[in-house]
Amino acid sequence: MTEDCIFCKIIKGEIPCSKIYEDDNVIALLDLFPVNKGHALVIPKKHSSDMLNDDDEDLKACIHTVKKVAPAIMKAMGADGFNLSVNTKPAAGQVVMHTHFHIIPRFDDDGLKHWPSGKYEEDEMDQVKDKIIENI
Repeated sequence: MTEDCIFCKIIKGEIPCSKIYEDDNVIALLDLFPVNKGHALVIPKKHSSDMLNDDDEDLKACIHTVKKVAPAIMKAMGADGFNLSVNTKPAAGQVVMHTHFHIIPRFDDDGLKHWPSGKYEEDEMDQVKDKIIENI
């Protein structure tokens, strides 16, 4: 835990939250600024700046919690589905530098749009694929 991390302060009980689930490794709470009502965050209790720095056990605990909490959110909110999002690094929209998963309930008529799709130029997909494989 770090002293200046808002999520660490929430986990320590220094800042109140609308907690919906907690176990030894994870806390889930409602997002203060929801995309849709019922939008929740699943946060590992052990501090890590982003998911690339988490240990595998913390990530497993988060995903198991998502699997437990997301259906409850859908049922409670009457949602038709949900998006699971992890913003990693500021360029991807990460604002709080403590790993957290967003569960965003979705409705057939909520008006939210997905990001626009692009396309590859001829032979570009193979080049991109090869670059990624080189870096795994």
